[in-house]
Amino acid sequence: MRYSLTSLLANALTGNRAWPLAWRKAVPKPAYDVVIVGGGGHGLATAYYLAKEHGITNVAVLEKGWLGSGNIGRNTTIIRSNYMLPANTHFYEWSLKLWESLSRELKFNAMVSQRGVINLAHTPSQLDAYARRGNAMRLAGVDAELLDRDELARRVPGMDLSDGARFPILGGLCQPRGGTVRHDAVAWGYARAADMLGVDIIENCAVTGFTFEGDRITGVETTRGAITAGKVGVAVAGSTSDVMRMAGFDRLPIESHVLQAFVSEGLKPFIDTVITYGAGHLYISQSDKGGLVFGGDIDGYNSYAQRGNLPIVEDVAATAVAMFPSLSRLRLLRSWGGIMDMSMDGSPIIDRTPKPGLYLNAGWCYGGFKATPASGWCFAHTIARDAPHALNADFTLDRFRTGALLDERGAGATPRLH
Repeated sequence: MRYSLTSLLANALTGNRAWPLAWRKAVPKPAYDVVIVGGGGHGLATAYYLAKEHGITNVAVLEKGWLGSGNIGRNTTIIRSNYMLPANTHFYEWSLKLWESLSRELKFNAMVSQRGVINLAHTPSQLDAYARRGNAMRLAGVDAELLDRDELARRVPGMDLSDGARFPILGGLCQPRGGTVRHDAVAWGYARAADMLGVDIIENCAVTGFTFEGDRITGVETTRGAITAGKVGVAVAGSTSDVMRMAGFDRLPIESHVLQAFVSEGLKPFIDTVITYGAGHLYISQSDKGGLVFGGDIDGYNSYAQRGNLPIVEDVAATAVAMFPSLSRLRLLRSWGGIMDMSMDGSPIIDRTPKPGLYLNAGWCYGGFKATPASGWCFAHTIARDAPHALNADFTLDRFRTGALLDERGAGATPRLH
């Protein structure tokens, strides 16, 4: 549907009871040019860019539950491009540029707030590492500022910057163009925009199998019947191993882990930026509703559950209080978990598979949400052209065989450490 001043006034006068659906409740057709498995942010963005950039509108997005019921509705909303390896830097910077114009492009308020992202340093060596990362970012055309303690005290007055802090803070690296986006609005915006271009968004339609002629894919089996497709793209995050197993891929270089996120009770304005703690794993910001949104490490075991366990809650809360002692009086309002597809080198996979017509988008670790626009843009290009774009040319499935890894953190083949 299209929004306008006329429709706004008309519905305001009638109690907002006459709004049509933002996107159609499509019924599956027997055949499509492209089927996207997964109705999360990446799947919806892929469908939108297939229609907008490549003119492929006979597209279906299949979602096993309701739209946005996966990680797109379960994350901590942070966007940034403060990477050091060239492949990651250019990819995430393109994503950030797409974020900057997304609300205007989709004509839907995604609440993009470029409030800055600050990574705290607690040792001289950590501060040196951030200086090196900041220099690499600036050489790649990405904004970066190195902050000392005085500047941190000015920007974030509630932070414990004393020498007696649990882990004294020496400075930090800031990317001013980073920030937050309302995560569910991203799903709604892409869904509405794709629908307006003719894409069918089909909810409550789980894929139960794939059909092939030889090695070439010909379609999918679903709980709502068989669908023929010229090409199939899979973008299902932590469910990738389960779905791809049905296509004959018994082993992939990823593991599934649960990542928890938390929201506190509402506060008056307290933090006007995004902060990550360098002596543990904590990232925190404040939403438009006043609640603090924060998260930390994944639960250290493999899981398909959308909920986590209490040790991570305790660790995240303790780290938050170490950074902001006043938070000890705060009450936790709610928490949830998302299923992360943790790759062996910490970088994603956007690539063709050995089976013609089947494409894979996976391995996002912690970085899936901030990559949403670029992931969809590059995946759409790869599907439409049957070849990767320069931005995702290094994110191949084959790199785990050849050894051309993109290990940003240097943690090795241990997915839970990325």
